[in-house]
Amino acid sequence: MEAPSERGLCPNAMTTKYEERILEIGAQARNAARALARATTAEKNTALLAAADRIERSSGRILAANEADMKSATASGLASAMLDRLRLDFGRINAIAKSVRQVAALPDPVGSVIREWDRGDGLKFAKVRVPIGVIGIIYESRPNVTSDAASLCLKTGNAVVLRGGSESLGSNLVIAEALREGCREAGIIPDAIQIIDLTDRGAVRAMAEMDQYIDLIIPRGGKELIETVAKLARMPVIKHYDGICHIYVDRAADLAMAESIVINAKCQRPSVCNAVETLLVHRDIADAFLRSCGLALQERRVELRGDERTRAILGPGVALATEQDWRTEYLDLILSIRIVDSPEEAVEHIETYGSHHTDAIVTEDEPIAQAFLRDVDSAAVFWNASTRLNDGGEFGFGAEIGISTNRLHARGPMALEELTTYKYVVRGQGHVRG
Repeated sequence: MEAPSERGLCPNAMTTKYEERILEIGAQARNAARALARATTAEKNTALLAAADRIERSSGRILAANEADMKSATASGLASAMLDRLRLDFGRINAIAKSVRQVAALPDPVGSVIREWDRGDGLKFAKVRVPIGVIGIIYESRPNVTSDAASLCLKTGNAVVLRGGSESLGSNLVIAEALREGCREAGIIPDAIQIIDLTDRGAVRAMAEMDQYIDLIIPRGGKELIETVAKLARMPVIKHYDGICHIYVDRAADLAMAESIVINAKCQRPSVCNAVETLLVHRDIADAFLRSCGLALQERRVELRGDERTRAILGPGVALATEQDWRTEYLDLILSIRIVDSPEEAVEHIETYGSHHTDAIVTEDEPIAQAFLRDVDSAAVFWNASTRLNDGGEFGFGAEIGISTNRLHARGPMALEELTTYKYVVRGQGHVRG
């Protein structure tokens, strides 16, 4: 095992027990990653299926831990959106287990050949997918991230170090133990799945500085958390910034379709990153569309904030949207609305205020749709579909680590392929360079 003083954190900087514990976890994950990289697809799938069974059998313990987490989080004043993400029930636990099984059923990318060629003199080249190594994931509130992240990492041969929020610690620990038991049953080293059981915020810094053990770090949570990790990290960071998602309803839209899409994108689950936050409407259909859709949204208790033209249609009960509203990820039943004069103005608004996460257009005009899909620089752009569909499961990826707003090395829903890198394998017959 590499001594902590050899690289990165040194003993003088690491004086507390929790920091020593995190270094120990990192070393265990590094050792486990080497063993896991040799595991066969069948062995990894067996571990995942055993883990899914364990999660279901542990549902009582998971719910008890979650209830305690919910009581503590409610008493501490955790926001309603975060409470919704934290809450588990039998349905959500069954969905967690189902997601793990879906990952097991997916093709294993490890060892697949991306490209191969022959130089012509018998020297053969192959570009082959391999695990990244050890992945650190820092997240808030959502216990399902524990299973999603661990199952995807396990399938791709990566060890994982998980650090959930203090508000979900009890839930995370029980889920992680079920996953580790699944590994143990299948003969895979349980240390491939590590969870930091300490709530001290210094754990974030310790993980971010532990580049001797962690190869990639992924923060999932609020903007402050992501910026902190990006600033501290000594290893590459994949960021999941704000989900300031837009829907533009064009003058050539099917208005009934558009209303259904907007209501789904805002109301189906408003506390998540792919929920719509700003609605842009072409002026030619604004009156008819907003009178119908606005009423439908208000009936669902959505607070509307609009520009002056929107308020002229919907009345003074709609608050005047401020500059800050256009830049806000509400994660709640709040929607800002702006009327625009053209598709180009809609794109300009999205590029000015958006977070490059998920944006959509509703229109029957194909040239306008194609221009929107080309010009909006977001990780996912939709035509006649809800922003809520930007999800690894909906894309057929099984679970997801998160939705990356990076341009490198992964963008959009991060699943199996995005958790691999590659190496070149070169086969010769005594070749030397002349």
